[in-house]
Amino acid sequence: MPKVKLFDENEILKKAMELFWKKGFHATSIQDLVTFLGISRSSIYDTYGGKNELFNKSFQLYITTNVVGFTNFLNQQKNVKIGLRKLFQMAIEQSVTDTDKKGCFVVNTTTELVPGDIKIQNVIKENKDVFVSLFYNFLLKGEQNGEITKGKNLKSIASLYFTLYNGIKVISKVQSNSKELLNSVDTVLTLLD
Repeated sequence: MPKVKLFDENEILKKAMELFWKKGFHATSIQDLVTFLGISRSSIYDTYGGKNELFNKSFQLYITTNVVGFTNFLNQQKNVKIGLRKLFQMAIEQSVTDTDKKGCFVVNTTTELVPGDIKIQNVIKENKDVFVSLFYNFLLKGEQNGEITKGKNLKSIASLYFTLYNGIKVISKVQSNSKELLNSVDTVLTLLD
């Protein structure tokens, strides 16, 4: 008779994501996962394949969740410049109010596992390409509707905004001055004037 799983695989994956995000890959042991997730070691191996596979799946969940949230947010914005400022302001507020000072799971993983893990490195590169493309298309919308002067290098600006967004996630781990961070955002947004 096959074993019946007494847990929700997706909920466990979300919890694993939180733990890996907070502690990192190397600092999270199998015993940490067993304790935090509330499932047995054998369930982790049977369901997810082990710590490495569970990390990869939870990391992918984080990326997918962020892409969907980011896309939905941008799609709801009527004004590109105001929308970008709101996006950065939200990133700042989320970061400075996070009591665990987790930052960004992708940035944390980049600094922990790259170079060295080619598969993760490729996932992170793809993630960057997706987000730069989202920024670019949003900026292009602003250019097309006359909010942004034509002739600006929107691809470079999109890449810069991606860098700034990730930089906010790093800096806010050690600096909780949201006003100072927002001043930096406002300075960079003048590129669209």
